[in-house]
Amino acid sequence: MTVLEYGDDIIIIDCGISFPDDEMPGIDVVIPDMTYLESNQDRIKGMLITHGHEDHIGAIPFAMQKFLCPIYGTTFTNALIRHKLDEHHIENVELHDVRPGETVELGSMKVEFIKTSHSIAGAVGLAIMTPIGTVIHTGDFKIDLTPMDGEPININRFAYYGSKGVLALLSDSTNAERTGYTQSEREIGKTFESVFSQAKGRVIVATFASNVYRMQQVADVAIEHGRVVCFQGRSMEQIVGIAQELGYMHIPEEKIVQLDKLKDYRDEQICVMTTGSQGEPMSGLFRMANATHKLNVGAGDTVIISASAIPGNELGVARVINQLYEKGAHVVYDQMADVHVSGHACREELKLMLSITKPKYFIPVHGEARHLRIHAGLGEQMGIRKENIFIPQLGGIIELTSRKGIQSGTVPAGSVMVDGLAGIEDIVLNDRKLLSKDGVVLVIITMDGETGRLCAPVEIMSRGFIYMKEAEELIEESVKLVKEEAGRFEEADKSEYTEIKNAIKSRLKSYLYAKTHRHPMIVPFTIEI
Repeated sequence: MTVLEYGDDIIIIDCGISFPDDEMPGIDVVIPDMTYLESNQDRIKGMLITHGHEDHIGAIPFAMQKFLCPIYGTTFTNALIRHKLDEHHIENVELHDVRPGETVELGSMKVEFIKTSHSIAGAVGLAIMTPIGTVIHTGDFKIDLTPMDGEPININRFAYYGSKGVLALLSDSTNAERTGYTQSEREIGKTFESVFSQAKGRVIVATFASNVYRMQQVADVAIEHGRVVCFQGRSMEQIVGIAQELGYMHIPEEKIVQLDKLKDYRDEQICVMTTGSQGEPMSGLFRMANATHKLNVGAGDTVIISASAIPGNELGVARVINQLYEKGAHVVYDQMADVHVSGHACREELKLMLSITKPKYFIPVHGEARHLRIHAGLGEQMGIRKENIFIPQLGGIIELTSRKGIQSGTVPAGSVMVDGLAGIEDIVLNDRKLLSKDGVVLVIITMDGETGRLCAPVEIMSRGFIYMKEAEELIEESVKLVKEEAGRFEEADKSEYTEIKNAIKSRLKSYLYAKTHRHPMIVPFTIEI
């Protein structure tokens, strides 16, 4: 999420999610902290969406629960947003469909949507005209001159603004490490053709559900080889439905078959497209590999994983590939053949974008720290002065004028972790980490509500800490220790009960660490009868 301000006007560019890592147990998604926007919502003129990937639209339902503003995107992007809002039962959101080449006016700023190429339909860059100059935001892009939709990136329009003078360029940095140019999406069609022509049994293709161009290519090759197509995975089925309805995909209705009808076809007549190219637990491919799906993979099947592992997902992908091999399947993945091309520009394309826009200021965006730094270095190579290149920090303010630019302070920002529909505080996450690491010990103390005298033996229960049957001595000593501290309840005022419970936790914690060198969460319960 990027926020652009001029005077009293605010526009928002994209509103995405990221996915949790291993340090976030139980977290579903991570969204931006929108505190600053909530406190300035009367100044927001609109939200501009460059394309429909989750890391650009996933947090929109959460944003619209905090503040309402008009949203501008292309037809396919807005269809995905609309579906997302419906799932969250959010109404009264203004969604404006904009075609590439059209301009919208938002307060003191005007914005032109510029056609780009990416791994999803409807991707655009933005030319934002402000009173002091034009800001170009590329969105996620690559320079594909032979895209599947037949409409290449509108390089001419970026060059037009470059000839007029660009104040600042915000450009996609994801592939800044990679030399050369990104392959065209059409290039991998040859690989699909080769694999399908050799496959004797079923062909199962795992890819990103949002890549409708990839799915169209696979469907075309499958039908050409006499196969029907079955889509598996909730998100894939939904997106295919939307893409077919809007005309972004064209698959004859009689060639699309539901899972329960596949039994009517021979294996060599079947092609299945599924989610799970990142090894996600519970995805279609994951369950097929683990024999927990109605369609389980076996000997004779050919599986194509048409994606590269997103950083952090390598182990999950490798695990699924191994399981598929164990089932006897033939697996084709990116390290064996050209079954995937990136949707992001490599270094020569990034340099071309810098060259044609000729920005005064350069702000690399979209990518990890190393990508931003490398992209900043490319900017210097292209002749942009070092003091005019800004690597954005989370919440950092970059102030630009026609004369100079500075980094000037911060606004409230950060990550909000979402579990289900609710945000999770850091303290809750820390508790979860502790539970996942060392487990929990429950201490149950039953006492007379009037006198504080113990009425039953102290009970200690453990989950994820020790196996109690094999640790009888440890439990006995722990019970003895708790009884000593709990005896203080009989002489204490009720206002002192919390202090006594804390003392029980402290002593038990020290004792258990001394014996086990572990720190379980200790939760004492008092039951008054």
